[in-house]
Amino acid sequence: MIDLHAHSTVSDGLLSPAELVMHAANSGVRVLALTDHDDISGLAEARVAAAEHDIALVNGVEISVTWKKRTLHIVGLKVNPEDAALKSGLASVRLGRIERARQMSLGLEKVGIHGAFEAASSFAENSILTRMHFARFLVEKQYAKDAKSVFKKYLVKGKPGYVDHEWMSLESAINLIRNSGGVAVLAHPGRYDIKRTNMLLLLEEFRALGGEAIEVVTGSHTAAHYVEFAKYAQLFGLKASQGSDYHGHGISFMGMGRLPALPSQCVPVWLDWPEAQLLSVADNLIN
Repeated sequence: MIDLHAHSTVSDGLLSPAELVMHAANSGVRVLALTDHDDISGLAEARVAAAEHDIALVNGVEISVTWKKRTLHIVGLKVNPEDAALKSGLASVRLGRIERARQMSLGLEKVGIHGAFEAASSFAENSILTRMHFARFLVEKQYAKDAKSVFKKYLVKGKPGYVDHEWMSLESAINLIRNSGGVAVLAHPGRYDIKRTNMLLLLEEFRALGGEAIEVVTGSHTAAHYVEFAKYAQLFGLKASQGSDYHGHGISFMGMGRLPALPSQCVPVWLDWPEAQLLSVADNLIN
């Protein structure tokens, strides 16, 4: 199986890069991309573990961007972790996360939820602060049953823990990825509150700027999303990607090794990758 979206403790996952690779191997994953939020520092550790577990590791990252006042995520696959511009650009994004986290905590305090910043920081330890760290705190305190419910109730636009924040521009993120030798992928498009007209505008701009693929099968997508975004991929001539968006047991939309196949009309983003020679492309497509 190919899984091109997963997180470690370098961002908001529960497993270290090495532990994540071992878990992926035990779950039947043969090609894995580590795509931590705005950070590539876990790739070296993951690569050592991948060699031990006979996994092909794809260098990845997930970059936060702002598009028409909305926060989107762009996954970069096959990036060069030694690229100076990429490292500098990601560092600038990480700086803004602390202030956003403080503002999120203030919003939660207004509805009677106290200590969120401190708790989220303790979960993050030395990694970057993300919404998932807040989600872990809220689940632990039983404000919601799971991460999906937390986001819906507290952390998306219009909810008390949501904070508007100006991330990197879509153009800048795509340029950083492409200039480092990577492939830009629009992550989990079904999670964005975007109607059809804006989705068409987004995909047109994404493609024009050099975006090459869209996540069709991902942990937070429904079966209807698979069909919908396979059609969008065809319409815009984009390749299709798949990834669990795994963060760890209890805080993930889907476990590793459980991804369904891409719809048959999709052109996999990994089609001509040497890493994919471990697998038969046909095994990852619906016949």
